[in-house]
Amino acid sequence: MEKKLLVLDIDGTLVNNEKQITPRTKEALFSAMERGHAIMIASGRPTPGVKRYADELRLAEYGGYMLSFNGARVQDVRSGKNLYEKRLSKELVPVLYDFAERYDLGIVTYENSDGVKPEVISGRRMDEKIAWTAKINGVEVGYRDDFLDYVNYDVYKVLMSVDPDKSEAYMKELQEILGGRANVMRSEAFYIEVTAKGIDKAETLRRVMGPIGVSERNTICCGDAFNDITMVKYAGTGVAMGNAVPEVKAVADYITASNEEDGIAEVVEKFLLV
Repeated sequence: MEKKLLVLDIDGTLVNNEKQITPRTKEALFSAMERGHAIMIASGRPTPGVKRYADELRLAEYGGYMLSFNGARVQDVRSGKNLYEKRLSKELVPVLYDFAERYDLGIVTYENSDGVKPEVISGRRMDEKIAWTAKINGVEVGYRDDFLDYVNYDVYKVLMSVDPDKSEAYMKELQEILGGRANVMRSEAFYIEVTAKGIDKAETLRRVMGPIGVSERNTICCGDAFNDITMVKYAGTGVAMGNAVPEVKAVADYITASNEEDGIAEVVEKFLLV
């Protein structure tokens, strides 16, 4: 049996709408790891928001991985060592802040820490979307009226909260402004996320497949949102959740059940437990 790597987005994929891993899905994942397969949790969330699920799935025991900040950081859970990281230049933070000011958008980044417990640093105001992302990740929000002076370090990512109806237009304009100096993507319809140039889930996976020791053809990537498109396309088997946006379904090799119907358990049972 060849070892396979199952790569799982969190929100809308691994967890149900209550942000819980269901018993059936958890049992299937443990069965896959008992057979020698590996799991990577891959999310736009900061590391603490990923780690809570890595702990629940005992990835330190079984030997799994955490990809956080949309690929800006990958960690071997057992050893605690980074397999890869790349930060966004601090020189671009004022450019992003000016854009947020112009369109009255929320903007946050993360404290300059080891990435284990980063405080969310808010530059303009607290809004419900920023409060929500802090809550689900188990981190605190700190407002800084001196945001541009305070963020004098390279960051894993910058997140903006936006009107969903305008997010695509904002994303395209910001891509033009940055001119290839950074990667701009949507995760949820109401979030625009900016990471270092070349950083997305697929590109980061390419960089760590060697150290992990799994071939691309033995990689199964599962997701539902815009920031999952690249890894679903990249995978040996790309999986879209039943609740995925149409753009993810369009590039998938397989469409599973929704996150409310144990879609991940279905994938594990079909591709890893045969």
